Amino acid sequence: MAYRLLRYFIFFLGLTFFGLGNAIAVKVQSLGLHPWEVLNVALFHRFGFTIGTWSVICGLVLVLIAFVVDRKYINIGTFLNALSIGPIMDFFLHLNILPHETVHWWLNLLILLTGIIITGIGGGIYVAAGIGAGPRDGFMLSISEKTGLSVSRARIVVESIVLIIGFILGGPVFIMTLVYTFIQSPIFQFSMKMMRSYISSLDRKQKGQFEITL
Repeated sequence: MAYRLLRYFIFFLGLTFFGLGNAIAVKVQSLGLHPWEVLNVALFHRFGFTIGTWSVICGLVLVLIAFVVDRKYINIGTFLNALSIGPIMDFFLHLNILPHETVHWWLNLLILLTGIIITGIGGGIYVAAGIGAGPRDGFMLSISEKTGLSVSRARIVVESIVLIIGFILGGPVFIMTLVYTFIQSPIFQFSMKMMRSYISSLDRKQKGQFEITL
């Protein structure tokens, strides 16, 4: 029971880092954001609500589509992800403690890179917890399986469409939008590998204690 609770703690810790990183990036959005955040910010400027609210709405729409296409990728973690990251983003944005955009491009770039790194770390942590894939990941896997495209190609196609829609709606697209994933993905992979290693060591210890008890 304690081990299960620890995994949920790790899962929500990862979501918190992910939401914080996105919130930091949004503060210097003129340099460009990840395609999904481009869309969320564009919807926010066009129709109101909050950026986090649009993150939740888009996430739930993807969950619904994935549920219809291939529901095996939908579980409790998918819903927790879809419902949590947006409010976490809004929480940090409303605190008004995050660094704001400055007149110095290099400082804005440093702030954005910090946000990207934190988001990558958070993504790796919550995926490693094994509670479930996020709505975007589940959607990508469903599309990949139904179309025969590789997951990476499915991601490129979907995010390109999202980016175009976000751009048309007036979202913040700039040079960092094009390199965002190339920076975030290696950090995500490293974070996931380290956290999975840590969780595996805890799992082995728990099994060892159980065998000794028997």
